[in-house]
This record gives sequence, C-alpha cells and structure tokens, in this order.
Amino acid sequence: MSSVHDALRDIATFSQLTMPDTRLRPYQIDAARTLARHLHTRSGEQLAMVFSRQSGKDEVLAQVLAWTLLRNAERGGTIVVAAPTLRPQAMISRDRLRDRLLANPLTAPFTTVRDRTISVGKARAVFVSAARTANARGLTADLGLIANEAQDIRPAVWDAIFDPMAASTNATTIFLGTVWTKHTLLARQMAYLRERERIDGRQRLFLVPWQRVAQDVPAYGARVQSRIAQLGEQHPFVRTEYFLEELDGQQSLFPPQRLAMLRGDHLRQYAAAPGKRYALLLDVAGEEEQGGDHDGFSMGRRDSTALTVVEVDTRSRTDGRPLYRVVDRRAWTGLRHTDLHAHIVELATHIWRASWIVVDATGIGAGLASFLETSLRRCHVEVVPFTFTASSKSALGWDFVGLIETGRFKEYMEDSEAITDEYYAQLAATEYSVRRGPGSSMQWGVPTAVGHDDLVLSAALVAVLDGIDLRPRIAVGTS
Repeated sequence: MSSVHDALRDIATFSQLTMPDTRLRPYQIDAARTLARHLHTRSGEQLAMVFSRQSGKDEVLAQVLAWTLLRNAERGGTIVVAAPTLRPQAMISRDRLRDRLLANPLTAPFTTVRDRTISVGKARAVFVSAARTANARGLTADLGLIANEAQDIRPAVWDAIFDPMAASTNATTIFLGTVWTKHTLLARQMAYLRERERIDGRQRLFLVPWQRVAQDVPAYGARVQSRIAQLGEQHPFVRTEYFLEELDGQQSLFPPQRLAMLRGDHLRQYAAAPGKRYALLLDVAGEEEQGGDHDGFSMGRRDSTALTVVEVDTRSRTDGRPLYRVVDRRAWTGLRHTDLHAHIVELATHIWRASWIVVDATGIGAGLASFLETSLRRCHVEVVPFTFTASSKSALGWDFVGLIETGRFKEYMEDSEAITDEYYAQLAATEYSVRRGPGSSMQWGVPTAVGHDDLVLSAALVAVLDGIDLRPRIAVGTS
C-alpha cells in the first residue's frame, strides 16, 4: 500500500493517494512527473506542456503546484504563475489549486489563501496578470516560474517583466497553453525546446494530442470525433486544439484545397424550383443620392450590396445537418435603399419564394432590415438580422469555414459571369489573422488595398442559418 512517504517522492502516487476523485490519468503522468521533478530539484530548465483541448492541462498544473508547495512547506519559496489576464484566467488557476489543497488531507491543515497568494507552510504560489498594463514587477520566482496560456502572453512582456524573476535563482520555467500561430510566446519556446531536445535527446516538450487522450478516455475521443465531423479536419480550431498543429498567422482563409471543397456540380438558377426551400443572404453597402446601379455591380472603389441565394436542403445528409447549395448571386452598387428594398421584396416573394432572409443589420443596414421585416412578415418570410462586430464576424468566419470543410456549403458550377469571377477573386484574396488574447478571435477579409469582400461576406452569412430552426413548418388549421 502506498504511504505518505511514497506520495512525497512521486506525484503520481501523491495524486492517487490524496486526490482519488481527480487523480491523474496515464496520459498526464509522464508530463506531471517531469515537471514536478524539475521544480523540486530547481534544475533551471525550461519545459513546455501542451494538451489537446479540455483534456486536463490545468489539472496537471494544479497538482504539480500542490505537490511542489507541500515538498517545500518547511523550506519556503515562491512560485510565480502568470496568465494573460488576472480575471478570469489567473484566478481560475488559483481557485483550482485552492480546491485541491483544501480537499487534500496532507495539505489542508497547512494551507492559507490570501487574495492572489496561496501558501502551504512557508511555500507560496502567487498568481499574476501578464497583460501589458499589469504591474507584476518585484517578484522573485525561486521555486518556479509558470506561463499559463502562454500563446496569449506577449513575448515582449514576458521577456521584460517575467523572465528576470527567475534570473537570480535560475528557477525552472514552464510554459503551458494551446498551439496557435507560429508567432506566439508558446510557439517560440516550443521551437527552442525542440532544438534542445535534438541536441541532447532529453525531453522538455510534452505534446498530448486528442488520439492519446482517447486511449484513456473513450468518451473524450467520441466527443472530438463528433467535433471533427462537424468542422472538418482542416478547420483551424481542429488543427490547433486537437491535432496540436501550428498555423502561419496571416494567411489565406480560402487556400486552393478549401476552394476545391466548396465547388459544387449543380447549375446556377435564376428562379425557384418546385418543392425546394431557399434563403437570401444580404450584405448591405452604402447608397448614393442619384440612385446607383439597378442592374449590376461595380468592381470599382465602392462596396456593393451583395445577395447570395442558397437552397436549404435538410434531407440529403444522413447526419441531419442541412446542406446549403448556392444557386444565384447578385449585387448592386450605390443603389438607394428604398429601391433596394423593393428589389429584395420582389426576389424574396416572387422569384425565390424564400423561407428566410439573413440581413446585415450593421449601421445603415439596420433600417433596411427593419423595413424588410415589416414588408415580409405577411408573406411568411422570416427575416434574421445579423450585426457585424469583431466577435460576431470572427465567429461567422470560423463557422463558414466549418460548413465548407464538412461539405455542407456548395457553389454552383462556374458560369464565366463577371460576378462569379469576382466572387472567386475575392475568396482568393481573403486573408485572416488571429488576435492575441482569450478566445482566439479571428480578423478576416480582403485588404482594402486589394479589393472588396462584399460577395464573400454575403456568402458567409449562410452560417447564421445554422443557428436557427430550419425544419419545415407544418400548418395547423382548425375545422
């Protein structure tokens, strides 16, 4: 039977003996043992641990910290744990450690919690923010220095403020987080550690992709496979958070392989077909007093109001998810919104007999969306307004990519029309980058100096349909 002495020598035994409800799983133990050993021996090494999303990275950190604090309860010392924000990120880590210590019979009697500091005897862990505006200077990390969610900590901030905390003591430094682009602090340290490993063969980087987690937790594997089926293997979230692959940062959102996936084999249509259901997707641009172009679009300096028409097919796929086939697209440049309103109502009610219309209700689009809702309500066309913000556009972009990657969004066959050629040109010119900070928010679009993205934004509004009930409505009458 394991003893307290054994628990103090080995973190896996410590976890099993004192934290049976949250004991470390096999895929967590190798990393935990290495991290704990280097913290205990004050080796001065740099290490990194990257786990697949929601597979227990923070649990490993909490238990390693708990074990290290207990081992140093009499001698004392400080572990500095930095996160991109104090609240919620650093405080979530603090609370997890607090809960593990207070529930542990070995540590509970010696544990005290004061604001951002948790102590076990004379040893303490201090949780701080690594935001640019935070004031974390003056701390010394002699037991260890931790960068949690390191992909969201600016390298310049880390180098100027945090790395010096371990300089005088040569404390072990550990980086944890989620793989994202090649330009993050985490990516920089991973590249450095890989080179160190190549030279001396000693493991410093611990990567645990979803397949390894699934070996120990089959339910987790089933969940990830469901997400992959929903988003596709090449979706940036899937590549980074489950397969642990790095992205390049600023790059094409629609590379050739993704463009190939959205191409369909159906012909363009110009009116509704019997028995089919359709949705209109409208990205709204500005208007001109003189009226603009009633019949087409301009590839000049002004954005156009762009309309994409999709057939909504809820019967073709065995998984029950809708398939969206683009059947037509149109655009108008500078058209007065009163005239545009009449055009859209005509298209929705007589040409396409649409069931839904998703309308860009941002800024000047809000008025048009309101007028359309009033006009189309009596025609049983559901108007779904969408407001573009940084966060909503980011989510829209990710969701649109997911529809393409899973084969649920298909374009009509190329027809050599100018608007079709312009659409594909806009797709090819669309770039994206990922903002620093929680949530991995994406900025995407066609650079202003290159051209427009109105047709692409219109098409992307298809992702809004996935958030509403698309099941056919059954009329219920009274006799």
